[in-house]
Amino acid sequence: MISIDTNILVRLLTGDAKEQATKTKRLFSKEHIYITKTVMLETEWVLRYAYKFNAGTIADAFTKLLGQQNVTVEDVHPIARAIGLLKNGMDFADALHLVCSQNYSFFTFDKKLKTRAADAGLDAVRLL
Repeated sequence: MISIDTNILVRLLTGDAKEQATKTKRLFSKEHIYITKTVMLETEWVLRYAYKFNAGTIADAFTKLLGQQNVTVEDVHPIARAIGLLKNGMDFADALHLVCSQNYSFFTFDKKLKTRAADAGLDAVRLL
């Protein structure tokens, strides 16, 4: 099993930089790939801000990625929950912070986060 950097995952999901994308597809066809949750987090940010992908497109791409036989994602259950929350309008980073803090109250100054979390049925968010 090998682990990959964000730039590899971005090449896979965007197909840009054709030579790199070709190498990435070849790598994914030969190897069992391990993806850390930090790479998932950074990839979402890159796709949203640099590539202007919308939340639904990112969520669909991540869901498809999680379904690949040769891909293992760190903390797959929290990642999958965060993807579901992303589909429902929550920021991916915020969603991941919340699901990884599931046994604790989560304090923030972000009123929108509290509202979005409540809308998603997550009641652990507290405003400081």
